[in-house]
Amino acid sequence: MVRKRLPSPPSSRYITPVGAEQLRVELDQLWRVERPRVTQAVSEAAAMGDRSENADYIYGKKRLREIDRRVRYLQKRLADLIIVDRPPDDATRVFFGAWVRVEDDEGRVYVYRIVGADEFDAGSGRISVDSPLARALLKKTEGDALTVQLPNGPISFTVLEIRYRPFDENSTPH
Repeated sequence: MVRKRLPSPPSSRYITPVGAEQLRVELDQLWRVERPRVTQAVSEAAAMGDRSENADYIYGKKRLREIDRRVRYLQKRLADLIIVDRPPDDATRVFFGAWVRVEDDEGRVYVYRIVGADEFDAGSGRISVDSPLARALLKKTEGDALTVQLPNGPISFTVLEIRYRPFDENSTPH
């Protein structure tokens, strides 16, 4: 029996200026530094003779395919992205790019920033606009309560504060 996997929904095309720059830097690094270095290593490994048992050659060719795949992805993705570089007209609501301070039912306070799918980092509080938590936060205002179904089960939050610039250094992102 063949099990069909549904294609994953396309990720959001929005990105912050910082995220777009990080992707450009990665593309430049791969194309101008990493790829020429690996190409040179493959060329040197090929010159050693029998390629069928040459681990450097086999690994190098595999790494070149990975680099080329990532370069193609980054070129296509950067062309499709929409850079959001200004706050929304209604800064009292949560939209893309917002820093949001929320409190859970147990009184723990978290700070999240809603960013693009290509720049999220949950460890530093940057969550993808496509994530369940970000979708639940969108269009909320200060004082609104929300419940989010997370992998560990449902969790309730209250929106404490919304900003379109970073909170002070004393706040701890989670």
